[in-house]
Amino acid sequence: MWQTLAIASVVFPGLFALSVRSLGWAAPAWSLKDRILLSSRMVSSIQATMATVSGIIVVLNCKDVVHDRYWLAVEYVWVIVPYMIYDIYVMYLCHWHKSKDTSEKKHSLASVRSFLEKDRLMVTHHLFILVVLTPVAQYLRGELGDFFVGCIFVAELSTPFVSLGKILMQLKMQDTLLHKVNGILILVTFFLCRIVLFPFMYGAYARHAGIPIYMVPFHIPMHCNVANASLIAPQLYWFMLICRKAVRLYSSSPSNKNR
Repeated sequence: MWQTLAIASVVFPGLFALSVRSLGWAAPAWSLKDRILLSSRMVSSIQATMATVSGIIVVLNCKDVVHDRYWLAVEYVWVIVPYMIYDIYVMYLCHWHKSKDTSEKKHSLASVRSFLEKDRLMVTHHLFILVVLTPVAQYLRGELGDFFVGCIFVAELSTPFVSLGKILMQLKMQDTLLHKVNGILILVTFFLCRIVLFPFMYGAYARHAGIPIYMVPFHIPMHCNVANASLIAPQLYWFMLICRKAVRLYSSSPSNKNR
């Protein structure tokens, strides 16, 4: 636990700093803001890939979805904890650099308040994982449910595609075929791994217990239902936003965008 926490606490900020520095050498014409934005998305993709691979390994090694154990289901949570703390800070840093061009020239309570107002849903999501889901995953569930923890890790599969979409827009490549193909991949992976994932988990438990899927909420601990509801609610909201962006992307031509 402590070793994993310590390593992750160094690795993610270290990767971010290394990326910012390396981009400064590779692309000296880029502003610090551009390097920070791109670096944050690259590190986010790395963590998401690690979480997805860990989740797939856990799921494949837990044939009994309730009782089987696999060490990554516990250990990777201690990677997520420092990452979430790091990510909140980097989100603030990105917000501040974006706002610096308009109003906020230096760090202040006003800039923090502005960040919390603009990104309150994402910050709440991160804090919920830290304050609620971490104790549930590490202590309250006892030695049950590694399979479902692995499923939650797999939800990160869509993140690299979301990050790639933002990088392509940052590089002014939003009119390319790659951006449109990536948009489809975002829709598919987000829908499957962040929306369909939850009925899939309930279905897996229903098969294990030999009960209809609609009876699962009444057979599992209430805190599991509350945690799942709290997780899927923002996913539904974000998926709606993604769908709106997709409609704009695929219904408008490059010539219309340049008018």
